[in-house]
Amino acid sequence: MSGMTAAPSPFSPAERPQLGLRERKKIKTREAIRSATYELVKEQGYDATTIEQIAERAEVSPSTVFRYFPTKEDIVITDEFDPIIMEELRARPADEPWMVTLRYVVQKAIKYGNNEDAETTRLRTHLMVQVPAVRSRMMESMSVTGSMLCQAIGERTGRDPESLEVRVYATSLVGGLMETSLYWAENGHREEFADLVERTMGVLEHGLTD
Repeated sequence: MSGMTAAPSPFSPAERPQLGLRERKKIKTREAIRSATYELVKEQGYDATTIEQIAERAEVSPSTVFRYFPTKEDIVITDEFDPIIMEELRARPADEPWMVTLRYVVQKAIKYGNNEDAETTRLRTHLMVQVPAVRSRMMESMSVTGSMLCQAIGERTGRDPESLEVRVYATSLVGGLMETSLYWAENGHREEFADLVERTMGVLEHGLTD
């Protein structure tokens, strides 16, 4: 889910769903482009970093960068979480309460994402706060993640994934996680991100309580 944490797949090789060779190559290329981008941003700033520089650092052509990421902002906000998280949601026991499932999958993603690259996670959320174009693109991308989540909710609950209730619920979850990332960065990453997400899940489950 875009906006939660940064690049590498949140699950260990033994836990992640088995992917075909072609898909693994795609992920490897995407991660190389993303890693090159973050290295350059750390060295010279976001605005000074160009697609040509990213391509050279990642050892691919500029056209390859654009094939994987339509804009520079997409490199920052796009991760490999969505398809893997959807698989994890579908793999949970059918009789498990929905909020238990969500908490399990989201916290698992946070755990592995933060452990693998905490510095990049913080840089990414800083860019979401500091660069209007990145934040704007993140808002646009939420609709894609929301649609995927609608499908997963529909499969799990038997509800129509296009129904208003499912769409509102999915969008609330995705938007809540994005706002959590922004809050975390705006407050200097002082609190544990997992604790903030737990607070977010509590609001989604119970609303505003006294």
